[in-house]
Amino acid sequence: MRKQWWIGGVAIAVLAAGAGVYATSKSEAPVAKKDDAKPALEFQANEVVKPYQARMPGVIEFSGPLVAPNTVIVRAKASGSLVSLAVGEGSRVRSGQSLGQLDLEELRHRVAERSAGLESARAQYEQSERQYKANQGLASQNFIAPTALDNSRATLESARGQMLSAQAQLGTSEVLLRQAALISPIDGIVYKRHALPGEKVAAEQQVLTIVDLSKLELAGMVGTHEVGKLSPGMSVQVRIEGVDDPVTARIARIAPAAEPGTRSIGVTLSLDNPGEHFRAGQYAVARVELPDDKQRMTVPIAAVGSVSGQEHVWVIEKGTLVRRIVTTGRRDPREGRVEILAGLTPQTQVLGARFDNLKEGDRAEIRAPKASVASAAASGAVAQ
Repeated sequence: MRKQWWIGGVAIAVLAAGAGVYATSKSEAPVAKKDDAKPALEFQANEVVKPYQARMPGVIEFSGPLVAPNTVIVRAKASGSLVSLAVGEGSRVRSGQSLGQLDLEELRHRVAERSAGLESARAQYEQSERQYKANQGLASQNFIAPTALDNSRATLESARGQMLSAQAQLGTSEVLLRQAALISPIDGIVYKRHALPGEKVAAEQQVLTIVDLSKLELAGMVGTHEVGKLSPGMSVQVRIEGVDDPVTARIARIAPAAEPGTRSIGVTLSLDNPGEHFRAGQYAVARVELPDDKQRMTVPIAAVGSVSGQEHVWVIEKGTLVRRIVTTGRRDPREGRVEILAGLTPQTQVLGARFDNLKEGDRAEIRAPKASVASAAASGAVAQ
């Protein structure tokens, strides 16, 4: 009997322990489920925006160095020694001003030689002319044969040709003598000296480079999809390195064809520089603003992200985060806006800034502004 009672007591104890474990696990189950629930993400009211309509001027930008189109190279028109140069790099010169002197003794001797050759050819021609006239009289009286008169005429024509050739050679030498003087063809500033006094220079060798800074140009490349919006005469804002404020230039010309191997067309701007405040070689950025004739749906640029080449925004839809693919258009960096062509409606709630680790499907809530909560509490106190 004692043994049966002991076995029965153990069985009762085991059943009681099992019932206690079952009751405990059953009571703790809802608590565990509650802990597993993820809280909703909260966003400030100013972090959620709706697309709104705005005008967005189009912008075309291109850059490059400034160049001086009116740049000339003074060359030696004859070979000789460079006796002197009256100007140096940075010197200001005027049109017609003497820049230096070449030793032109050889050219002068050539002029004298060809002048003497011309006199000899002229004397030969005059002699042939007299002989031809005499032969004409003799032929009329049948004292000489017609062939003799023909030979006299041929000799006269040959003498005339030699005289004209000698006259042309003399004229060429005289022109070279006049042009051999180093004279500035424009007003400007000496940019570089290519030769030094005492050097022997050849014909057409560079001696000086002169730059006129009163007008500068900026040449840049514009894509073929944008160049159709530009036309000569359009006003352009140009920012030049080292200069705080932008300056105004105008489109001077547009190339008729794209550069080989590219989809870009050359556009050249003209910039007046009467005070010579700017220099050739300074880097500049041109900005062409194209007016907008319609309202466009826009969102902040910071709201748009990109993954694998696809642009998207995060929106709150029925209390849930949704990643929405969008198609963008014009951008306005100054205002921080981007045009949305497709993917959103004017009532869509968009996250206006970029957030990390967002997951599609997470619950999201918009926290009311503190001012609104305080005003609501004050209104409730007044009502009581």
